[in-house]
Amino acid sequence: MRLLELAHARSGDKGDTANVGLIALKPEYYPVLVKQVTAARVTRHFKGMINGPVERYELPNLHALNFLLHGALDGGGTISLKTDAQGKVFSTALLRLEVDLAK
Repeated sequence: MRLLELAHARSGDKGDTANVGLIALKPEYYPVLVKQVTAARVTRHFKGMINGPVERYELPNLHALNFLLHGALDGGGTISLKTDAQGKVFSTALLRLEVDLAK
């Protein structure tokens, strides 16, 4: 199933880095997010869209993960010619990632 069924997300920019928060819709979904939505998997999911590494931070008290996608915004909102220079669509794109509840 897609992450959209387990979580909601929000994204924005910090210079050339997109910041994506992924929040479990129910506390019991959080372990699935932790296990399956790794930095390596997010890197593969955004292959060709970002030029730098992906960092993941766990926020268990919020049942959330936070990802920093470095090199995602072509220099940042003030200089980028990208249509989405503030990285707002990265959250929607991440919610398309598929996970397996049986794992």
